[in-house]
Amino acid sequence: MQQITKNFFRLFAITESFEVDLELLAEKYRELQVETHPDRFAAGSEQEKLHAVQLSSYLNEAYDTLRLPLKRAAYLLSLHDLDVKQVNQGELGMDLLMEQMQLREALEELPEDESALTELASLKWDVQEKLERRQQNFASYLDNGEFVAAKKLFHEMQFLNKLLKEIESGEEQRLGY
Repeated sequence: MQQITKNFFRLFAITESFEVDLELLAEKYRELQVETHPDRFAAGSEQEKLHAVQLSSYLNEAYDTLRLPLKRAAYLLSLHDLDVKQVNQGELGMDLLMEQMQLREALEELPEDESALTELASLKWDVQEKLERRQQNFASYLDNGEFVAAKKLFHEMQFLNKLLKEIESGEEQRLGY
């Protein structure tokens, strides 16, 4: 039976990097799920059953973390002993705060009806582009060992990710979902 390893990347036998082949990750996840599923150990000892349940839970957590870019970024930073939950406003910079204010204002100024859908789509595209650029830069900083700069970008990615969800929520609201 598979052992629990402390590194999610090693668990799936993939390179420790922000850039992850999601199809390969999903394939390895399915393989490990088949190999370690608790039902395979139904006739085993209580210790084997417990280990299978723990491993299955760990496998799910690892997969969920590595398949989502923001969670993957936080995890990678944690592997380098950076606490992403601790945010010093000085780390963020005035340019980010100004950008946040401008994007939030653009979202808040839109009408609450369907007439805003085109502008929402445009804002969504703009935010997605910004997020993709930040993710590319994050990967580069991480690859170059510039972890403090990567942490700053992580917080920017968090903001943009949250804003994207708010935009999508606004779209759903306007469409009556």
